[in-house]
Amino acid sequence: MEKFKLSVEYQVAKTTYVTNLFETEHFRMHCKAFCDHVALRIQTPVPVRIHKLSITIPYTFGPDDRLFLNGFQSWTDCREMFPDEKPPYLQLLYKPFIMASSVRSSGDYTFTKYGTKPGYFHGFSYAYVRRGAQYDLFASLNERTGYTIFRFNCPENTVTVEKDLEGIAIDGEYDVLDIVHLQGAEDEVFDRWFKLLGIPKATAPVQNGYTTWYNYYPNINEKIVSADLEALSKVQADIDIFQVDDGYQSNVGDWLTIDQKKFPGGMKLVADQIHAKGMKAGLWLAPFGAQYVSEVAKAHPDWIIRYPNGKPVRCGLNWGGFYALDIENPQAREYIRHFFDVILNEWGYDLVKLDFLYAAAIIPNHGKTRGQLMCEAMDFLRECVGEKQILGCGVPLFPAFGKVEYCRIGADMGLSWNHQTFSHRENVSTINTLGNSIFRRQLDGRAFRNDPDVFLLRENNMHCSFEQREIIATVNKLFGSVLFTSDNVGDYNERQMQLLLRTFSKDEIVIRKAEFRASARRILDIDYTENGTEKHFSFDMQSGKIV
Repeated sequence: MEKFKLSVEYQVAKTTYVTNLFETEHFRMHCKAFCDHVALRIQTPVPVRIHKLSITIPYTFGPDDRLFLNGFQSWTDCREMFPDEKPPYLQLLYKPFIMASSVRSSGDYTFTKYGTKPGYFHGFSYAYVRRGAQYDLFASLNERTGYTIFRFNCPENTVTVEKDLEGIAIDGEYDVLDIVHLQGAEDEVFDRWFKLLGIPKATAPVQNGYTTWYNYYPNINEKIVSADLEALSKVQADIDIFQVDDGYQSNVGDWLTIDQKKFPGGMKLVADQIHAKGMKAGLWLAPFGAQYVSEVAKAHPDWIIRYPNGKPVRCGLNWGGFYALDIENPQAREYIRHFFDVILNEWGYDLVKLDFLYAAAIIPNHGKTRGQLMCEAMDFLRECVGEKQILGCGVPLFPAFGKVEYCRIGADMGLSWNHQTFSHRENVSTINTLGNSIFRRQLDGRAFRNDPDVFLLRENNMHCSFEQREIIATVNKLFGSVLFTSDNVGDYNERQMQLLLRTFSKDEIVIRKAEFRASARRILDIDYTENGTEKHFSFDMQSGKIV
């Protein structure tokens, strides 16, 4: 990577400049460039705002290469692509709706340019080109100064690396880019990257368990929880966690105000019941979220993240719409600390599933980039939760590296085998979730333990064939470390129970190959060993058929 082209668009006072020089009257760019490492550090005598900064590297793409570019956050679709494919962004025909609504806040739509022609792809924090068993890994070593965006331009044979530096005025010295290009076998390059990051291997164990969400959604109560807990406790397998999801609280943001009609005994009673069955108790919350109608949003409007014009940042359509709490506000920060203390230490929950975390860094704020805000938000959550466990969700992945025990690496699983073409990239999609589970597999055991979302085997409230349900369960077992269902397993027949036991069996799995066929690009071939025995599994991604 010694040879690259620099491009900088920047502003001093009210004047904008564009240059490819390493030194101007307004800054000096210090560069360390080697075959596998490029680091740029800027020094400015006057405040400088960088609107765009990128380096472009010549790179020859081959017709048989497989390309992967990491999506913006947990839910964003990403899988290996062929160089002549169109990027998986045709859903941006839906862009007018996305940009006109708060749906846009869950992705990178407001600050990243999308390509729509074949061979143009972009992603965040890391990307690779695979040639057979050999990997060319391009990866960031620092997202605290801003998100790193990789672009593959296959028709023009270039790799461009951009830095999201919006929101800061650099006055002095600042690390603007730090990336590596590592070549070798899969384990070799990913092990080297995480060693350079200084992140030790994840030690959290594989967890079997249950979450209330994908059957009842917010319509839960003490009776439902008790019935499903009792049924799960009778399964002859290692069951580690029973997690109560969204629906127990009065409003998102009012975490300690419980819906008394649903849970008259309170949430401590639920945790005690779970512990009595020998399982860890898990609880869902969106710690930065504040529903429009929540008491916290109404009582403390000064705690809400706002645009420079004073309007509150709208974070999504869920629950009728929600805002985000600003952890730069000391009182909001203390409020968050307090509800974690109650949930973990008074109620006694062992694991918290922390969702919609992207809300902390939708806009640059307080003179900090999105990347810095997100990294600091994850630091804060780790501090709040202490020695208890975190399952992260809806979060840009790099800031979560080494900060959570478990992390979702795909979108929410759907109740049908669907591929939502005209939608945003973070929407519910079974197909997208399976692709993410397979092609983000290298993070498992390095960044955290991967949560591929649930597998569902029930007949009622389900729109997948049993074959499709078997595919989902198999992919989760092969590529995941959090194996959750949302079924009342007391309703299972023998066939369903046997598949549940097979999925929950903690076998030693080693993936040897997982790729789309070149001759039939919708077919996924997976070669692996299970307890030392060689096995093969193939399925059609579009139809949901085992082949």
